[in-house]
Amino acid sequence: MLFVHGLGESGLCFEAFGLRPELSELRLLVPDLPGYGRSAWPPSPLSLTETAEHLAGWLLQRGEGRVVVTGHSMGGVVAQLLARTHPALLAGLIDIDGNLALDDCSFSGKAARLTLAELESRGIDELRTAVHAAGLDDPAHRGYAASLRLADPLTFHRHSQELVELSSAETLAGELAALELPKLYLAGVPGGASARSRELLDREGVPWRAISPSGHWPFIDRPADVAREIAAFVGALTPR
Repeated sequence: MLFVHGLGESGLCFEAFGLRPELSELRLLVPDLPGYGRSAWPPSPLSLTETAEHLAGWLLQRGEGRVVVTGHSMGGVVAQLLARTHPALLAGLIDIDGNLALDDCSFSGKAARLTLAELESRGIDELRTAVHAAGLDDPAHRGYAASLRLADPLTFHRHSQELVELSSAETLAGELAALELPKLYLAGVPGGASARSRELLDREGVPWRAISPSGHWPFIDRPADVAREIAAFVGALTPR
């Protein structure tokens, strides 16, 4: 199983979740995408499409068989792009609170409204300060604050702009539905995926589950519930 983190995040966000007993029989791959976490900052930021291609190359270089990819937030978009261009690498796709509509662009929306110079001079530090403050009472934001310290501002800005553009078009739910592989969307309710995103999932016929009560990181807020959903999804793929 391949876990793909979100905007400004790192594989650190999945550290505790990966220890869930429901996942004990799965082999987990948890990389840091280029420009995030422990990965090097690229000379110039990769687009989301280039990030998906990089991830595909990484899987091929490792000689991995087909994986179930679980993408959170921006990682859900990257997972979709990976499935679209390299379907042979995937056995299934789980999208956790991935961007589908503009209302999902909380952090990315703020960053995209700034110029790169504004983000570098003050915006990224203001975001880090705000997330750190939220983390005083919330474990998910506390982990996010740590990962944000490692994120490349240029990559963060480019990905924010792309997420806003893709989410505004409201085509991602339809593209997710069109993927010819098993798929599931897990929505944090009420504080995660927007109501508009849930409408789009229903309209396009994408199977989804509400994880409640939860914010944008349901695998941190409700780890047992998310782990059971993942285990059931993977179990349904396994020949008996």
